[in-house]
Amino acid sequence: MAYQQMAYLYDQLMLNAPYAEWVDFTEKIINNSDKKINKIVDLGCGTGEITSRLADMGYQMTGVDYSADMLTYAEHKASKNNHSIQWLHQDLITLEGLSEYDAAISYCDVINYITSPDDLKKTFENVATSLKAGGLFIFDVHSLYQVEENYLNQTFADVTDDASYIWFCSEGEERGEMFHDLTFFSRVGDEYVRFDEFHHQRTHPVEFFKKLLIDTGFENLELYADFSLKENNINTKSERIFFLAEKRSG
Repeated sequence: MAYQQMAYLYDQLMLNAPYAEWVDFTEKIINNSDKKINKIVDLGCGTGEITSRLADMGYQMTGVDYSADMLTYAEHKASKNNHSIQWLHQDLITLEGLSEYDAAISYCDVINYITSPDDLKKTFENVATSLKAGGLFIFDVHSLYQVEENYLNQTFADVTDDASYIWFCSEGEERGEMFHDLTFFSRVGDEYVRFDEFHHQRTHPVEFFKKLLIDTGFENLELYADFSLKENNINTKSERIFFLAEKRSG
């Protein structure tokens, strides 16, 4: 799950990412709940775009990521905007030291990078430990439709003056599993430097995630699709599935 050198280009390559939609979705979920939410942990925060935007809105934010390079960029951006955000370098599978958070969020396919069901269970258990009773856990994943119809065995590319990439997506052995072979060219002065990344992701049927949430101490599950706040609006062509769950009391 490490992004390595990609951290240096991540913000540029993600210029068109729907950060505003993730933030708006989070705010509406919080406002629609009966919870008093102040303290939020952003799991897999990357360069801190969502973390910082929520901090702008007055939330007390903590950002957690596996990549030290990502966190360096996140802290640099936050300091320029005078944000007081705690940044933690940890793996979600072994997450520790967090407690009594009002909410945990994990967006932009972070959960899909945890490819082992056993590791995913450990991660959900760690999230539950990080939350206070009744705390909210909000995350998204690729749907099986998105993986099978829009990603597997496809090639993607983009070229700008300062950076370009070629991205091959290949099928894994398990359903919902995919491997990303990425080659980047980054402009440094008058030259372009090449580097490569290899990523592994996996998604599962909705019922798998629902059962895992219940087994790891969550209740009151709600499902949404593609940033819509209409509950249970998932259909056969939904691309991004959102889960909302509460940590059980007792």
